[in-house]
Amino acid sequence: MISQLPMRQGVGIILLNQNNQVFVGKRKDNPIDKWQMPQGGIDFNETPLKAMRRELAEETSITKIEILKEIENWLEYELPPNLLGKIWKGRYRGQKQKWFIAKFTGEDNEINLNTKYPEFIEWKWINYNLLPEVIVDFKREVYKKLKIEIKNFVS
Repeated sequence: MISQLPMRQGVGIILLNQNNQVFVGKRKDNPIDKWQMPQGGIDFNETPLKAMRRELAEETSITKIEILKEIENWLEYELPPNLLGKIWKGRYRGQKQKWFIAKFTGEDNEINLNTKYPEFIEWKWINYNLLPEVIVDFKREVYKKLKIEIKNFVS
């Protein structure tokens, strides 16, 4: 039964550049005009902080960051019915994520999506106010909450 499936433990990274714009990528497996911030699962015996750094490097090659905040609450989203059983080999009904806000201290030319396990086909910096509009529908409520958290760092 789907409602009995567990939530996948994950992390998300709100990465700000020097102009306080937010990094977003277009997913390789869903190349429609929807964008998301870097995120991924927490491995066994891995702290959320280590998972965040690993995921960011795996997806973007970015390692030069300054952590500004670990968002206190875990945020959750449920997969829509059409994706249940397809994502994460059908083992989870959604994701419970620990989010971090970080400042990118490197240069844009250090960003490389052609990694060992590429997830994004394109990236850009956007104004944080656009976040809920660019994400897939089922993650929109999470992004609305994140937008409130980001506001303190960009104003």
